[in-house]
Amino acid sequence: MCLIVKFSVRKLTAGIVALMALVVLMSLTVFAKDAGEVYRPDMYATFWALVPPIIAIALALFTKEVYSSLFVGILVGALFYANFSFEKTVLHLMEDGIVGVLSDSNNVGILVFLVILGTMVCLMNQAGGSAAFGQWAGKKIKSRVGAQLVTIVLGVLIFIDDYFNCLTVGSVMRPVTDKHNVSRAKLSYLIDSTAAPVCIIAPISSWAAAVAGFVEGEDGLSVFVRAIPYNFYALLTIVMMFSLVLLKMDYGPMKKHEQNAMNGDLFTTGEQSYSSDKADIAKKGHVVDLLIPILSLIICCVIGMIYTGGFFDGVDFITAFSQSNASVGLALGSLFAFFITVLLYLVRRVMKFKDCMACLPEGFKAMVPAILILTFAWTLKAMTDSLGATVFVENAMTSSAGSLLNLLPAIIFLVGAGLAFASGTSWGTFGILIPIVVAVFQDTNPTLMIISISACMAGAVCGDHCSPISDTTIMASAGAQCDHVNHVSTQLPYAMTCAGVSFVTYVIAGFVQSAWICLPIGIILMVGTLIVIRKLQKS
Repeated sequence: MCLIVKFSVRKLTAGIVALMALVVLMSLTVFAKDAGEVYRPDMYATFWALVPPIIAIALALFTKEVYSSLFVGILVGALFYANFSFEKTVLHLMEDGIVGVLSDSNNVGILVFLVILGTMVCLMNQAGGSAAFGQWAGKKIKSRVGAQLVTIVLGVLIFIDDYFNCLTVGSVMRPVTDKHNVSRAKLSYLIDSTAAPVCIIAPISSWAAAVAGFVEGEDGLSVFVRAIPYNFYALLTIVMMFSLVLLKMDYGPMKKHEQNAMNGDLFTTGEQSYSSDKADIAKKGHVVDLLIPILSLIICCVIGMIYTGGFFDGVDFITAFSQSNASVGLALGSLFAFFITVLLYLVRRVMKFKDCMACLPEGFKAMVPAILILTFAWTLKAMTDSLGATVFVENAMTSSAGSLLNLLPAIIFLVGAGLAFASGTSWGTFGILIPIVVAVFQDTNPTLMIISISACMAGAVCGDHCSPISDTTIMASAGAQCDHVNHVSTQLPYAMTCAGVSFVTYVIAGFVQSAWICLPIGIILMVGTLIVIRKLQKS
């Protein structure tokens, strides 16, 4: 009896193994058949392609919890792509999503840059450079207004790249703004508003290079320069920052953060994503222990970027910068700046080599929140790309481009803002809208083409500025060491105010078509709007 049972179990096991093998072979046959076909989900290039990022953004703002919100958006995108098939959902989420974005060399370069910069911040804190700079700046900068104005000016001066801007300005100005009780949310806003909005009006920047590359059949850099006076959102954002600081006014959630900061609570929320730096600080620290690493970082990153553009192979500086690989250049530059910083501290004997190396894991830990959010944001973008969100927007724009020509700059501004907000990327928005604009206006109205290209850039930066899943927004939170949801919720009313004024200015520009008339009108509207808000708050 026992032998019969054993034989039956063996026979059953063999049958199961054979069945499994058959299923695997059938699966391979199916996959081999589908390998040559391009898979398109049922929701491809429809409005449903925009639903995943909308869900993620709404949940983040509602729940105040960014990680799970982004993951839910990613999961919804994967479900839509797989037509609700469990196996395809999991595979798409992991292989094409998380694993795919972390396998991208450009993304990895940014993560390396983040980790090295986090390590350098840790080094500067441990060496006493940040504390020494804070003490020195405290003697020169006497007020909250002064601390905020210096932050803006420094952000405007570092116009090379938005990632570099966010993290560098945050590292330098954080001790100063903390000393003068400026909230981390306000610091994040100032950093974010001098990153993409400044880069998009700087002819020598990675953003100028990206835009120039999308303008086919024209001198891209020349078009970029001519579009600067019409880039109302970027220019009015700078006007708005100075106005808010000089008028000493805040509104929306930012007002509560600033009031709490003046009472000593820089974060408002008890839970802090980033710990404040309270480690043992070297007593030998001097201002040069911050200035030399920062200057080394700037110089090395510029050299790294022009190196990737072929400058040392005979290409001129402007061309090398325009065709540079920002992620590789920043990673290379930050690595050399790290070596210089360690060498400086060893020579000055403010830190031991062992202590310098101990900053590596500490720097990585400091950047973990930013790395996690970036990874999820990139994955969410991969989901929307696979659903054809860009194709949907492109088709909608192309079909309506021929009508209402004078209102088209304002419409393009709104479309660009919406697309960048949902996708979290400005450059992708440039790539979709700018070729359409060039095709519509190139041979009919060159001036309206410039205005519309500028509206596209302004809208993309506006959406990028508002979006919680934007790289730059995430970097600004990391640079200020502010809770990401706090940064987004406090910045949104300011960005929307500037967007409203910019929209009205683009409506006027579509008919007037003169920057010398429209830009002053926009500035007057911007300052006037803030004065009205201030009076309404007092009443």
